[in-house]
Amino acid sequence: MTEGAKGRSGDGLTRRQWGKGVLAVGGALTLAPFPAGPAAASAGDGRRTLRHGTPRQAGLLAGHLRQLVVDAEAFLAPSPRHPWYAGAVLLAGRGHTVALHQPIGMAVRYSAYDEKSDTGVEFPADRQIPAALDTVYDLASVSKLFTSILAVQQTERGALELEAAVASYLPEFAGGGKSGVTIRQLLTHTSGFRSWIPLYGAPTREGKLQLVWDEVLLHPPGTTYLYSDLNLISLQLVLERITGRSLDTLLRDEITGPLGMDRTRYNPPADWKPQIAATEDARQPWSGLDRGLVWGEVHDENAYSLGGVAGHAGVFSRAWDLAILGRTLLNGGAYGGTRILEPETVDLMFTDFNTAFPGDEHGLGFELYQHWYMGAMATPRTAGHTGFTGTSLVLDPTTDSFLIVLGNSVHPVRTWRSGSAPRVATANSLARAVPVRAPRGRTSWFSGTASATTATLTLPPLDTTAGPTRLDCALWWDTEPLSDLLYLESSADGGTTWRPVPFTTRRRSEAPRDHPAGTAGGWSGRVWHRLTADLPDAAALTLRWRYATDRLYVGRGAYVDALRVEAGDRVLFDETLPADAARIAAVGWVPSRD
Repeated sequence: MTEGAKGRSGDGLTRRQWGKGVLAVGGALTLAPFPAGPAAASAGDGRRTLRHGTPRQAGLLAGHLRQLVVDAEAFLAPSPRHPWYAGAVLLAGRGHTVALHQPIGMAVRYSAYDEKSDTGVEFPADRQIPAALDTVYDLASVSKLFTSILAVQQTERGALELEAAVASYLPEFAGGGKSGVTIRQLLTHTSGFRSWIPLYGAPTREGKLQLVWDEVLLHPPGTTYLYSDLNLISLQLVLERITGRSLDTLLRDEITGPLGMDRTRYNPPADWKPQIAATEDARQPWSGLDRGLVWGEVHDENAYSLGGVAGHAGVFSRAWDLAILGRTLLNGGAYGGTRILEPETVDLMFTDFNTAFPGDEHGLGFELYQHWYMGAMATPRTAGHTGFTGTSLVLDPTTDSFLIVLGNSVHPVRTWRSGSAPRVATANSLARAVPVRAPRGRTSWFSGTASATTATLTLPPLDTTAGPTRLDCALWWDTEPLSDLLYLESSADGGTTWRPVPFTTRRRSEAPRDHPAGTAGGWSGRVWHRLTADLPDAAALTLRWRYATDRLYVGRGAYVDALRVEAGDRVLFDETLPADAARIAAVGWVPSRD
């Protein structure tokens, strides 16, 4: 079962990216000029392991981690009609320190779902099982990341080439116009497959595979982004063909065994069941199969029909094991002295191959820059994935932070929840927990991260008629692209009308950037910029910053510091002076002492 299947498209690398330099490594491709990512991790990082520690040891703000838990617990209550999940395990950290690892709610609560009353039938209290630190969850589509890692490992070894046709490894795959589909297109969901087909309707494994061989593409390869389980199922078949090993064996031999992820596997044994979170009372018509309460077996119907081992779903894991995986990738492919990938290969997983299709950024296997579940953690290099059962993993190499939310949101039925509100809320809190230090002094102005809000920061009226007048300040911004904007505006009539003020920003070692519309938005590197703006003449000119957000998602927000207005050698306003600072009018903006 897919989640977050969104349309648009992708055809991989632009000519500009190719022209900047592409290096071949065993059939893999590395693009050197992209911003620093996991490959920038020092060699020593790969020898370290995770440890529990305090927020301060992780370089995080404790109050926002506490808020992360409060926000997550809110979704144990009706959200809005039913709980979003019965329970979850939350894990957040930065660097090699896990600063938050907390279970909430129940791993097993319901024995069945009553469709007539739309209520869950609860187990007796003594048979319900609270979520625990080591509760194992059905990862659903987060399993795709493991298949993707196994694939890029094979590119390193020269057994698989990204630009090779899938049919060159699986001749049977060529049917239905699929002969031109490449391995890269499977990994970036640009193959042209529809989102899924009910393989479980075929009675034999051979019959299920024949459905894949015969499947006709919905779109020509490389012309459309369409998230599809069939991509990773096909990749599984490629891996099994070229290695001669089953996918579950590959997972154990190449990832979980070397990294010590001893609670991660396909088809968990029966004695794990008390430590596994239950999923759905699976019955038609909401489920494709009549199975009753699914507990200890894979929830996804296609994966179940494939014997529990599938490229798109079927892996079970706990939060700590996923933290090991995340730390391994943020380290550039190594953990505890064990290397499973080269740093340049990991960078490919965090590099956007779908540049032709903004909004559907995708590395090799990983989704990138997706505010709909990454919230304010989203950056062009932030990588992650979600699972239909209520799971998610988000890795931000920009701040070296990681967030894991493992929930059982289909317990007792899939129709009780929609959207990704808990994922967004927890990601927003972790992003807020990463401090933004003021460039001068201890305090800067912060716009906040509320959605559907307009916040203003207004200077007192100034006389700018004596000669050329300039605003100088420090600016930091990171907003949801194209949706949330920061405006610099002026008014010469007491605030009745406002006009944009063009400005220029500069950051160290980069060329100045002009903002002719007087706005800033999207990604700016999460670093401070120096801002300068020439101001219009007016006897009483009022300047303001206006930050406007839409109702959906937000970025990390905006910060302003060291506001100063000069006319020649005269200082008209200086925020560092207490008398001037006291004249700033803030609505929605707050002093921040991160």
